[in-house]
Amino acid sequence: MSIKDDLKTMLLEKSVRTGDFTLASGKKSDLYVDCRVTALDNRGAAWIGETGWDVVRGKIEAEGLEVDAIGGMTMGADPISLVVGMASAEHEKALQVFNIRKEPKGHGRGKQIEGNFKDGDKVVVVDDVITTGGSTLKAIEAIRSAGGEVVFCLVLVDREEGGRPAIEAAGVPVVSIFTRSELLGE
Repeated sequence: MSIKDDLKTMLLEKSVRTGDFTLASGKKSDLYVDCRVTALDNRGAAWIGETGWDVVRGKIEAEGLEVDAIGGMTMGADPISLVVGMASAEHEKALQVFNIRKEPKGHGRGKQIEGNFKDGDKVVVVDDVITTGGSTLKAIEAIRSAGGEVVFCLVLVDREEGGRPAIEAAGVPVVSIFTRSELLGE
């Protein structure tokens, strides 16, 4: 089995549930995906890092893209961004890592984006799961407001419920490690 296969098995065992759920967007769904359980597992994190970096590096190299950093909205994106950044560390195009607060910090420098991000950076925005794309679009807005350029979006699981087209309508291509169809064999 490949690392991606191992990651899929772990997602199905630890993170994917079927039933009747109300999502953060308010939508009802028969599928709930809590990627944090897998992303915060030591083996799962390593597999996400390696698989995610393969996807990101493949897109960068295939399209001749320049990317400085990777990050997204806290909490879902945090472990994914970090392990992909770590997996890139020995590569000539190694990525710095940042995270985005839901609201700007109320004290100190009042920053919304923390970590290794600066005005002018070209970045990959990350999300663990996309449904409607709402949280990813908020992250894109925060990055653009801070002077960054979003090159593309990396998502661990695309639920295939409208998020990808919504994000791409904002001018940001989306690459996913898994889609709902791939995970569930639909």
